[in-house]
Amino acid sequence: MYLNKAIIIGNLTRDPELKALPSGGQVVNMGVATNRVWKDKEGNKQESVEFHNIVVFGRQAETSAQYLKKGSSVLVEGRLQTQSWEADGVKKYRTEIIADRVQFGPRKDGGTSAPAQASAQSDETPKPEGIDYPAEEINPEDIPF
Repeated sequence: MYLNKAIIIGNLTRDPELKALPSGGQVVNMGVATNRVWKDKEGNKQESVEFHNIVVFGRQAETSAQYLKKGSSVLVEGRLQTQSWEADGVKKYRTEIIADRVQFGPRKDGGTSAPAQASAQSDETPKPEGIDYPAEEINPEDIPF
């Protein structure tokens, strides 16, 4: 059994580039950055960033180009594919994620498609009566990932 699956959640590093294929289909190329935060042996906070090349085909390519922009949060699920070519006598490689599924994350500007009057409502979610929820504070530093 073989498995080639990649799932990432990150932010776009540039606006999606929509192109038309000779067959009439659409393709989008975009970059996504994922961050990793951890503490080293001395307890110091460390951070690293990985950059991923994403390729999306078909209707998902059109909607990705329409709704996503630099900085947008996105979940991408797909397969890894490495291309190679020769330029100036040097062999070059590029690994991409060919997306099977693209899911848009929350918008940074807080915008929704709800009518303006809906945004005037309280941010508190009504709690069902009879359930006494504990008041607890979660410290993001305590989360292990």
